[in-house]
Amino acid sequence: MEYAIDRDKVHRVMEKCAIKTQAELADRMGITRNQMSVLLSSKSNPIKSCYQKLFDILSVDPMEVMMPKSGREKREPWKPGKKRPSGCTEDDLTAEFVDTSKVKAKRPYRSVELFAGAGGLALGLEQAGFWATGLVEIDRYAAETLRVNRPGWNVIEEDIVKVAENGIRNYLPDGGGEIDFVSGGYPCQAFSYAGKKLGMEDVRGTMFFYFAKIVEQLRPKVFLAENVRGLLTHDHGRTLQTMVDIYEAMGYRVETHLVRAVDYGVAQKRERLLIVGIRGDIGVKYCLPKVYERKLVLRDVLQDVPPSEGERYPLKKEKVLRLVPPGGYWRDLPDEVAREYMGKSYFSGGGRTGMARRISWDEPCLTLTCSPAQKQTERCHPDETRPFTVREYARIQSFPDDWKFSGAVSQQYKQIGNAVPVELARAVGLSIVDVLNRAEG
Repeated sequence: MEYAIDRDKVHRVMEKCAIKTQAELADRMGITRNQMSVLLSSKSNPIKSCYQKLFDILSVDPMEVMMPKSGREKREPWKPGKKRPSGCTEDDLTAEFVDTSKVKAKRPYRSVELFAGAGGLALGLEQAGFWATGLVEIDRYAAETLRVNRPGWNVIEEDIVKVAENGIRNYLPDGGGEIDFVSGGYPCQAFSYAGKKLGMEDVRGTMFFYFAKIVEQLRPKVFLAENVRGLLTHDHGRTLQTMVDIYEAMGYRVETHLVRAVDYGVAQKRERLLIVGIRGDIGVKYCLPKVYERKLVLRDVLQDVPPSEGERYPLKKEKVLRLVPPGGYWRDLPDEVAREYMGKSYFSGGGRTGMARRISWDEPCLTLTCSPAQKQTERCHPDETRPFTVREYARIQSFPDDWKFSGAVSQQYKQIGNAVPVELARAVGLSIVDVLNRAEG
């Protein structure tokens, strides 16, 4: 059975979320008003990632705003080289999935990680069955974190530009040999020739260029470039399309998927965009990891957390947040308090549900940022009027308690907030292992 969006139900939920118009909802989603109209059309097919963004912003289960649709419409799937609709990705209910609980690496697969950070992705990949021959990270605190926790890892504390220009194999033991997998999350950058077909040299100077350059040097069987969901709509989708075009020109079959950390054993509503490339001579299709049945909430991960340092609120802010109940935000404040606390933001419209936000024990945490007490993205403890501590931050990102973070408290928050959740990395890593296992026969 196919479904269509029920426009009336969407409008009723919009009222609850204080979203007054479709135009405002479109702005919140980062799409055009025309795209919003298409999403709410009775002829549309609500299985693309754009719709997941709609459900997330409205905080509803998809079935709350969907209805059975009679008949069956033919839908042409996206193919490599074909332009995607802006803001959409091939991430739908027809995708194939692999049960990662049944996947075990046939051998330790050799990998290289770029932009390694504090090791969230690297640790998850290690648990999945990868052996890192090199991890490139320029930040000295993050690099120290990697060394402290894994003294045997080859941590390359160097600028990715220099590594790419010198040749990555010069930094790997015995040149690295055959590399099975390259991973990393480079910053999203726009390109200056929007609308034109670009090649590698046209994007020189961007972090994407140096990631792609190293993939070209190593020619791994598979690569994974993970990024923020905003890359989907960056420069109206042209940035992502350029990346896909260049990867395909390098001889890789590429697909993109938007995944949610809460679907893979993480008590957090964090989303990541996966760009997966499989070398053209590897005749195996990539399958997403099957979603876990159990969805964790904050209560599941913040039991018996080891004591650690943490930021504190200024007294004025603490007095305001004491008035907010678990699961509440600025709309739960007395009007005069909300007006003073929010300032100009009070009159700017929209839900702004991150302001004066206290997380509930019975929900996954909102996406952690690099600082636990930013006004626009507040993450207050459910019971105590304070930000989460460093170890609580780490638990929410599914780091083990024995994973140590280097540097001052602010640096530790930054490292954890920037990390890929370990459990998400493990699930995705096992889905890559599945590809490599099948490639070896």
